[in-house]
Amino acid sequence: MDQKTTEIWEQFRDLLRKMTSYGEALALLHWDLRTGAPKNGAEARAATIGMLATENFKLQTSEEMGVYLSYLNRPEVLAELNETDRRLVSTVQEEYDYNVKIPPQKFQEYTELVSHAETLWTDFKRNSDYAGFEPYLTKIVEKTQEFIDYWGPKATRYDTLLHMYEPELTVEKLDQVFGRLRDRLVPLVQQIAEASDRPDASFLDNTFDIAKQHKFSLDMLKEIGYDLDGGRVDETEHPFETTINPGDVRITTHYYEDDLTSALFSSLHEGGHALYEQNVDSKLNGTPLSQGTSMGIHESQSRFWENFIGRSREFWNRYYGELQQHFPEQLKDVSVDQFYRAINRVESSLIRIEADELTYNLHVIIRYEIEKMIFNEGLAVSDLPKVWNEKYQSYLGVTPSNDGEGVLQDVHWSGGSFGYFPSYALGNMYAAQFAHTIRKELPEFDSLIAAGNLGPIKDWLTDKIYKYGKSLKPAEIIKQVTGEDLNPDYLADYLEQKYKEVYKL
Repeated sequence: MDQKTTEIWEQFRDLLRKMTSYGEALALLHWDLRTGAPKNGAEARAATIGMLATENFKLQTSEEMGVYLSYLNRPEVLAELNETDRRLVSTVQEEYDYNVKIPPQKFQEYTELVSHAETLWTDFKRNSDYAGFEPYLTKIVEKTQEFIDYWGPKATRYDTLLHMYEPELTVEKLDQVFGRLRDRLVPLVQQIAEASDRPDASFLDNTFDIAKQHKFSLDMLKEIGYDLDGGRVDETEHPFETTINPGDVRITTHYYEDDLTSALFSSLHEGGHALYEQNVDSKLNGTPLSQGTSMGIHESQSRFWENFIGRSREFWNRYYGELQQHFPEQLKDVSVDQFYRAINRVESSLIRIEADELTYNLHVIIRYEIEKMIFNEGLAVSDLPKVWNEKYQSYLGVTPSNDGEGVLQDVHWSGGSFGYFPSYALGNMYAAQFAHTIRKELPEFDSLIAAGNLGPIKDWLTDKIYKYGKSLKPAEIIKQVTGEDLNPDYLADYLEQKYKEVYKL
């Protein structure tokens, strides 16, 4: 680089580092708000978050940033940058173009609203109080619609929101892949419903000490490679992962005394997110590239570790004895085969995060269809409980007895995360495609799990996915790793093979 370009580049990076510092402070405030901050201080905390987020937003959309980007995007300057630095410039430019259209005051109002609503959601859910939550959700939807107008609607209004979580994803593409997946899975669900040899899960109707659950979940997080010197585990109503900085990647879970598997699998799920964040190449630190490339790829890692590893027969052949040591009375007469089949049983359920691998995708499709109805068809917020319950009855044959186990069960809408839910099903598809590839490149994949030697698997994922952070787009990642574009048939093949074996079809 010549002297002027070097100076501009350093000033640009300094501004990004300043924004990263604001981001770290905001992440810590959000984490505290979700993990036990006194609720009487929630409104004031939301205002503080709104103010700091707006200051960061102003840096991101500042005249100074515009000047740097204008200079760095000159063809002769881009030619001097390496590929990663060019991707950094294009990523910051895209975020600048999106956000500069939003008036800072509007951004602050929105940030304060969702910060406060997320905190209040916990009580609304516990009390099944949709009437209390509805005014907040109505405002969130209204402001989101307003933002779509600022950004400029794509092919559909909902496409604009999908793009925020999975770049270049559209309703048209999603309808196609969801349709292909649904056509494969519905007959399988029907076959399983008619199966005569059904798993016995009666032993799970028991009491399991929470302290022992915590200990075993922590052990399993260590086994998959989660670095507790660079993270911690807390309890919240809805599990999540948050990155404070590259050396501080935290996760949460939720324990139920009458449910042995919920906290375990949510820990592995959030642990998968954390492994991604902990293993991004350090050269990307202090930039927007130092994070997962999209929510779909991120969810592929949480679902990979939760399901393809944590619900596998090989995993429990290795670790079931240790679980029995924690709960000798409850599991003394339960074989590893019985346990494996029980944790992989298929049944229509009300709660997404507790759903089996097979019906989980239907939970996501329900939310996807409702979000499309809100933003493309004008579905009223007041009608959400009715539509939610109708779709659960139609797709899964169950109806919530209250809104706490229905429309209020997820935290996402309280935080304004419309367009996020499809990422979960995309994550399942990506994960299956990655698993197909890793089995070819690591033929000892199953034996590594059975031996409790998960390091080579984590190393493969780091080399193929984690280290790149956001320097590659999701379509580039899936193509580079597997040699083809997203293909939902890998997930259908995996589920058919696994569940025909579980149900002896």
